[in-house]
Amino acid sequence: MSRTIDGSSPRLDDLVFVGFNRRVVALDRYSGEIRWDWKASKGGGFVSILIDGDRLIVNCQGYTWCLDPLSGEEVWFQPLKGYGTGIAGLASLRGGSSSIDVSAAASHHAAAEAAASGGTAGAAS
Repeated sequence: MSRTIDGSSPRLDDLVFVGFNRRVVALDRYSGEIRWDWKASKGGGFVSILIDGDRLIVNCQGYTWCLDPLSGEEVWFQPLKGYGTGIAGLASLRGGSSSIDVSAAASHHAAAEAAASGGTAGAAS
């Protein structure tokens, strides 16, 4: 269940997400004001969170939800029955807490490896 605090619609880059004790809270990144809060109907304890473009993926003890990050409304629920419980690792090509240029990161990594081995990035062997 989600609860929008003041009814206004924030922008995704204006929000910070905090998860704990079956809850996710969206905070205004400039004022710290609570924009919305949500509580998992199942699971307990630690909450894993992944911003995946226009979706917020939340896992709590093996149960997984997709939330709309602007409103906190549930988009879907996946119990992952039979996969176990615990703290989940979440990953997505689109996911992350900031915009990441994957090709630039790969180029930087290749250049760093080449420098460490005494070569140049992209040089033919």
